[in-house]
Amino acid sequence: MALTAEALPAELRRVIVQLARTPRLLVACDYDGTLAPIVADPTQAKPLPESVHALRSLAALPATTTAVISGRALRDLATLSRLPAEVHLVGSHGSEFDVGFVHGLEPEATQLRTELQVAVQDIVRGQTGVTLEAKPASVAVHVRRAEHDVAETVLDAVRTGPAQWDGVQVTEGKAVIELAVVQTDKGNALDALRHQVGATAAIFLGDDVTDEKAFARLQGPDLGIKVGEGESLAAHRISSTTDVATVLAFLMEERRTWLYGEQAPPIERLTMLSNERTIALLTPDARVTWMCHPGPDSAAVFADLLGGPTAGHFSIRPHAGGNGGQRSPLPLGQRYVPNTMTVETRWSRLLVTDYLAHGTDSHRTDLVRVINGSTTVSVEFAPRPEFGQVPVRITPEAGGLRVQGTSEPMVLHSPGVQWEITSDGMHQSAKAVLELTEGEPVVLEMRGGTEDLTPTDEPARRAEAEAYWSEWMKTLSLPEVERDLVARSALTLRGLVHSDTGAIMAAATTSLPEEIGGVRNWDYRYCWLRDGAMTAQALVTLGSNGEAEAFLDWLHRVLESVPGPERLHPLYSLQGTGLGPEAVIDSLPGYAGSRPVRVGNLADQQVQLDVFGPVVELIAHLAQATGTVRDSDWELVTAMADAVGKRWFEPDHGIWEERDAPRHHVYSKVMCWVTLDRAVKIAETYGRELDEAWVPLRDQIAEDVVKNGWHPDVQAFTTAYEGSDLDAASLYVGLSGLIDPSDERFRATVTAIEAELRSGSTVYRYRRDDGLPGDEGGFHLCAAWLIEAYLLTGRRTEAEELFQQIVDTAGPTGLLSEEYDPIAERSLGNHPQAYSHLGLIRCAQLLSA
Repeated sequence: MALTAEALPAELRRVIVQLARTPRLLVACDYDGTLAPIVADPTQAKPLPESVHALRSLAALPATTTAVISGRALRDLATLSRLPAEVHLVGSHGSEFDVGFVHGLEPEATQLRTELQVAVQDIVRGQTGVTLEAKPASVAVHVRRAEHDVAETVLDAVRTGPAQWDGVQVTEGKAVIELAVVQTDKGNALDALRHQVGATAAIFLGDDVTDEKAFARLQGPDLGIKVGEGESLAAHRISSTTDVATVLAFLMEERRTWLYGEQAPPIERLTMLSNERTIALLTPDARVTWMCHPGPDSAAVFADLLGGPTAGHFSIRPHAGGNGGQRSPLPLGQRYVPNTMTVETRWSRLLVTDYLAHGTDSHRTDLVRVINGSTTVSVEFAPRPEFGQVPVRITPEAGGLRVQGTSEPMVLHSPGVQWEITSDGMHQSAKAVLELTEGEPVVLEMRGGTEDLTPTDEPARRAEAEAYWSEWMKTLSLPEVERDLVARSALTLRGLVHSDTGAIMAAATTSLPEEIGGVRNWDYRYCWLRDGAMTAQALVTLGSNGEAEAFLDWLHRVLESVPGPERLHPLYSLQGTGLGPEAVIDSLPGYAGSRPVRVGNLADQQVQLDVFGPVVELIAHLAQATGTVRDSDWELVTAMADAVGKRWFEPDHGIWEERDAPRHHVYSKVMCWVTLDRAVKIAETYGRELDEAWVPLRDQIAEDVVKNGWHPDVQAFTTAYEGSDLDAASLYVGLSGLIDPSDERFRATVTAIEAELRSGSTVYRYRRDDGLPGDEGGFHLCAAWLIEAYLLTGRRTEAEELFQQIVDTAGPTGLLSEEYDPIAERSLGNHPQAYSHLGLIRCAQLLSA
């Protein structure tokens, strides 16, 4: 049997698509007349194989429950249907559940059931074609095979007789009447299932009058489908059990596509736009797939990256037209305009240019899209503010479109474009088909935070945006090795800087997975003290000091909000405030089915004692670059050293923020040592007053690390004092200078980490059980550390080879995510990641020396 969704009514297909995107779905249906065609002999009613397959496939999907709710006795239903165990069975109109709902009858009910059975047996005795079905809590009389007069006589006798008894619940269906001794119906059963699985929406399909009680319980996003003729509360109707199979198969395909994001672009092929206040990501075919507003750590307006098209996108592509469903051609390529954050996506007769405008008010975001060419293009504008959780309406006006129903004003400046407004039931989208003429560009400007639809001088805006980046690039001193890639890394780091505050984002995204389909999905759109300091330091080494000064000023303001420097959190919002509770956006299925999608980060409540070291090391680099130490920066140095003095001896959660018990991490102790070592050197070099406690405490920490961090059986410095497991971060024992790189213990550590943690082109953080399910990729930052360790131990050839392998994993536009899977050969984790780019810059500098 060929099942084609096109055979279903268009409106029904639309609501099925919408239903398929609910976070937790319950799929329930009747048996006879729905899964199985009605037949003369009820014992021969077999379900359609296509429906069985679809139910089984739905049941196998995450956050999806399937059930059959039938009037048949549970035992008979299971025997006859032979449905797989994944499909829940509910018999006797809801008085029998296969699991979790065992109803034991009270003695009075048992006695009543026995009396009912005797009375009904007397009524049907000798009546040809009438059968009696005894169930655990009811008795059913079937008259389908009886002559019409006989059937009416029997049914009337039951209705006027035992059906009138106290304590008897009557359910009439097609050619059947059932007398139960418990209060139950299909509606109650549906509600019980919904409560048990926490469904956010349900679909119920049925053909019988008994199914109306289930239809009556549907509400909100639920979907009821009546099979066959007759009055019904169901909003939709299909004609046959074959259509049921089609509905279930279509629902299964739509839900699987939504859950697993089958169209998810490779992470490394995503390209970032930035104006140092806002960030957006483009797919290789010029779809705006991720953008938040009003800030990059706000709720998303376009979350296609984590939820598919229904989560919001802004697409421009060649128009396929009515050419037999032909898909739009893939672009020929995508690139950054050199030394800018402007992106060009090119087809044979189409060029789309994207950038974020500079010079706007701090509350405003302007995404500018310029379309050039000599072809026909399709444009779809589908904003979904607040991660798509508020309804959106779009109103065409003379100058473009106005988005309504949002807390922040938003418009699309698009003069002359004729838009078609469509709706999926909750949100509206705007679509247009444009006939392009060479030399006459179409300019679309999405403006967030304003209602202004007045024209602008687009060429001037582009010139201003590109000059901002290119003029900054002229101030840098780039290494010879991979000069262009380092330039792109520098621009990427600069793009992660939030100029209004000085904070620096760890990455541009949330919840891009460390394992496809896994749960290691974190929100990196905040400012970690460690990541921010390391990013600013990388820019200082390239010749740009402004970012470091602004970051340290931001940190100074943060410090004023805490009781003491030892109480600093590992990360803060871009505004310098604490984070709210970590939350899950369960209306988004996640990138390629990787759930949950998280906002916020619980790590802000952890103890991470390594964070002080990178701050002081940044100040040391900045002082070396400028020849002086600002008074405010020296205050930070003393604050960080004071924090170390108060807490260095405590266990902590470490650089990797493990959600497990704190340990005495070697890396954290090393960075406490770095804090004091660099503080001493700054004081001595720049004539600042040296605290007499710093030198002996520095030496004490070094002695403690060497004594307790070295594991003679492993022949390496291990992750923590308490175990024998290895961690790439322990390379910092030598990288920091705590021990001389020529020390045999450092060489042995490099060898041990290489043997256990390196896999081809990448290096894993560790291999231990960290309390979270699943796996992760190797970290580009860890690979960069190993490259530096190779160079410090005289292994330049290995360093050059591993560096080239990192270079080869960069995407077509030069961006790096957090991690890399050497088996699947794909990028993983949030993107682009500051750690990865600052590591690449460091390695290129060392290899150029």
